[in-house]
Amino acid sequence: MDTVRYETRDRVAHLTLDRPDALNALTPGQRDHVVRLLDEASADPGIGAVVVTGTGRGFCAGADLRGGATTADRLPGDVARTIRLGAQRLIAAVMDCEKPVIAAVNGTAAGLGAHLALACDLVLAAESARFIEVFVRRALVPDGGGAYLLPRLIGPHRAKELMFFGDALSAAEAERIGLVNRVVPDEELAGTARDWAARLASGPTRTLALTKHLVNTSLDADRAASFASESTAQEINMTTHDAQEGLRAFAERRSPGFLGR
Repeated sequence: MDTVRYETRDRVAHLTLDRPDALNALTPGQRDHVVRLLDEASADPGIGAVVVTGTGRGFCAGADLRGGATTADRLPGDVARTIRLGAQRLIAAVMDCEKPVIAAVNGTAAGLGAHLALACDLVLAAESARFIEVFVRRALVPDGGGAYLLPRLIGPHRAKELMFFGDALSAAEAERIGLVNRVVPDEELAGTARDWAARLASGPTRTLALTKHLVNTSLDADRAASFASESTAQEINMTTHDAQEGLRAFAERRSPGFLGR
């Protein structure tokens, strides 16, 4: 699909939304293609990190709503099914990817596009980027896991403020309230994303996958369940080459050589 570019370099998968005339709004076909690419990257032992970005002035303006079914065409259950198999499936593919996913937000991230960025493990934003919970402007309930993601990132009161008013949030303000990890000058975004991805891709891939799982599930679990998951993750991790190499390197006072296995 020529509106979604995908290439791998040095163990990093680069997924670029390339529909700049529409601010990279996602059609159903594009969205499903992105899900497939994330699933492939997750399963590919040759991939150690994923970078998601866009071209032009937009990271992703959300779902492309043009050409959808009218209200009269819908049957009860159609909307719920569409959301479950569409927007929610996209966000789940990011959060369930067994590789660290970096969002390099180059411009407007609105609606589902904002949630696509915020579902990523690390979020870099260009100074010109902005985030918009646009749903209320269309009298729509937020989808794509927004009501799940935002309270966990910034608390319920700030989440409601963003969702109730639908005001644009600058990159600097998004960093201040904890929605993004770092804001960089526009011209430095791609390079910073490459540097972060390279560091992750050279690290212990399975360890990172287990760590991601522990963090993502911790907010939905009580202490006993979290501690049990931690113990299990430790048990699994100690069977990996990289964990054994890390311990050997520590004992031998040298830098470890990780293989991502």
